[in-house]
This record gives sequence, structure tokens and C-alpha cells, in this order.
Amino acid sequence: MVDIYILDLLVIGLLLLIVTLGSGWISRLPLSFAMIYLMVGIFLGPYGTGLIQLRRHELFNAELLERLTEFVVIISVFSCGLKIVTLLQWKFWNITARLIGLLMPISIFSLAIVGKLWLGMNWGEAILLGAILAPTDPVLASEVQLTDTHDDDELRFGLTSEGGLNDALAFPFVYFGIYALKDSNWHNWLGKWFVVDVIWAIAAGIVMGLIVPLVIVWIDKKIQKHRPADAVMEDFVAISTILITYSLTEIVNGYGFLAVFVAGLAVQRSYTNPQKPLAQLEFIERLEKLLEVGLILLLGTILLWQPMFNYAAQSLLVISLLFFVIRPVGVWISTIGKRPLNSHRHTFKPATRLLFGWFGIRGIGSLYYLAYSLSNGLKDEAAEQIAWITYTTIVASVIVHGISATPLMNWYERNIANCTKSNIPATIDEFD
Repeated sequence: MVDIYILDLLVIGLLLLIVTLGSGWISRLPLSFAMIYLMVGIFLGPYGTGLIQLRRHELFNAELLERLTEFVVIISVFSCGLKIVTLLQWKFWNITARLIGLLMPISIFSLAIVGKLWLGMNWGEAILLGAILAPTDPVLASEVQLTDTHDDDELRFGLTSEGGLNDALAFPFVYFGIYALKDSNWHNWLGKWFVVDVIWAIAAGIVMGLIVPLVIVWIDKKIQKHRPADAVMEDFVAISTILITYSLTEIVNGYGFLAVFVAGLAVQRSYTNPQKPLAQLEFIERLEKLLEVGLILLLGTILLWQPMFNYAAQSLLVISLLFFVIRPVGVWISTIGKRPLNSHRHTFKPATRLLFGWFGIRGIGSLYYLAYSLSNGLKDEAAEQIAWITYTTIVASVIVHGISATPLMNWYERNIANCTKSNIPATIDEFD
């Protein structure tokens, strides 16, 4: 009898071959690669062939899920940083500041109100639900992000920078929810939370994200002058930058996700030869795609119909409000008075604001925060409730955003982007 592990490898190999050779056709369809991986994962799981049996009736191994998603997210946020080539001027980052500083808190507290008023949660659980679901995903949103370092579209820039930053800056709210679960008297820990988990952790993430990669680039330049690295191995400098930056930042209690995103920005600007960060970006993107395959397959294999049905009504309420009310209205509020760059208009076109509102893709980032919460105090009935609402929301996002991304972005490119080009970000050639 053939070993199940060998059959798993055969199916995954066939999947990679099919999506690679068929990518030219798939990219034209209202169908994302993540949707294909999800369906294959379900096929391999307990409701299909049963070739992958990671769990049946209990919550998934939270520690394993946390580590897997953590690694995928740090690779992805570094990629987001590398894609952005822009001067550090307010006019370029105004849209990002609005999406992070206004939209994310609006999303978190709106979801918390939903959890408190309609889902029977206490405030700690409700805020934790909001913090888990508020971040948009940098892994699954490649169709709507910057396509390369020469892409100058403001919608893509905003979605890319938002995805790179809010996976880090949702962490203070996750900590807030976890503290509230453990101690409902907020006065006992609120001051410490603000000083340590907001001020210190964010500042440490930014500083470490600047210092560590700059030191690595400096060492790289010095050594390359005397003895160039092997061409095949050279791109691994990017992996070392990610891992060293993340680990050192976590050691000093900073936000590693934030540091890695800043590191991507710093690396992109530090090499005098623009081909170096471009080569790193190409390597990281390939790795990111491979990791996406594995993790979405995993997502499909842990699907269980019964608990999903148990919380189906609550999940549908959260999904409907998040996708069609909270995110779109939050974007509309956050972009009031935002003038597009190089445009005579006083605000974004309504269609652009609607696209910002629609493409709040949820995915691996939310899965990471869920696993982290399960490992740090979220348990019992609240754990089941939040876990399956989160899981169902991610699956729904993979499906509805996967179907809509290609046709909507094609329409946007034809009718808006090509007519009103902005000057964000400047191309690599301008800095050469």
C-alpha cells in the first residue's frame, strides 16, 4: 500500500505544476490562486480523501498554527516594504496614515460593539474579535497590491502599505483584549499597556527596523567589495535580514512585524545598485507564493462543518457587517478631504473609495492573531466562538475577494488608473 505521505506529495506536486503552467489562464479568470489552494485543501482533508488529518474535532494546535502563520506574515510584510519606493514625505503616506490611524480603530471598535451587543461577548472578548479581524492581509492580497517597484498607482500603494503596517499595529489591541480577558478591571493594567505595548513596542519596532537592516547592508557591501558572495546564495541575505530583524526586535519587546516592514523600506533605499533589492524582492515573492500554497492548503484541511454551522448565523452577521458596512463606511470616513496626488479633484473618485472599502481582504494575519490569542488566554466557549467566526470570515474573504479581485482591478485599470496617474511612488531609476 502506498504511504499517505507520498500521496500528499504527489497531489501537492501536481497542484504546483497545474497552477504554474496554467497561471496565464487563471490570472484572467475571476478566480484567485488562494481559492484553488483552499479547494484542494478541503479535498485533501477529512471531508475529502482524508490524506491530510491534522485534527478532527478539537481546535487546531494553536502553537503550531501560530508559528506557521508568523513566518508567512514576516516574509509577506518584508515583501510589502520592498515593493515601496517612495520618498518619506507626508503627501505620499497620507492615505496610509488615514487607513491605519482612522480606519483600523473604526474597524476594531465597530466589530467590538457587534460582539458585545449581538454576539453575547464581554468587552475583552469583543475587542479581541475586532483586533483579530481588523487587519487586512498582506499574503492573499497580491492581486490588489503594487505589482512592482515601478507601479505608481495610489490605490495599490494604499492597500500595500496598509497590509504591511496593520498586521503589526493591530497588536496593541490584541494585547488589550487579552489583558481584559484576564482582568476585567482595566485600571489595573491600562497604564502599563499604553506605555509598554503601545509606545515602547511601536518605537522599538521602528528603530530596530531601521538599524538592523542598515547594519546588515553595510556589512554586505564591505564583504562584497573583497570577495563577492556566490550568486546562487546571495538572495538569502533577504531571509537573514528578515529573521535577524524580527528576532532582535522581539527580544527587546518591540513589534517584529512592524520592524520587518520598516526593514523592507530601509533595504530598498540602502543599496546604490537598484538591482540588489529588486533581486531580493523577486526571491522573496517566490518564497511567499510557495508558503501561501502550504498555508491555504492547511486552512482547507482544518475545515469542520459542524462547528462552522453552529456559529454560522454569528459568522454571517460579522461577515456582512464587516464587508458591506464597517469597512466601506470606515474608508469613506477616513478619506474625507483626501485629495488624490496630481489631480484637480478635491477627493478620491467614489469608485476609488468603494474599491478601498471592498478590498479589505482577511487572511493569514487574522489567522496568526487568532492562534496567538488561543495560546495566551483565549479559551473555552469564547475560544470556539471567536475561532470559528474568524475561520469562516477568512474562508468567505478568500472566496468573494478572490472572485472579484481580477474583474474589479481590470475595470479600475481601464477606467480610472490609466486616466488619472498619480506620482506615487517614484521609480527606482529616479534614485539611481
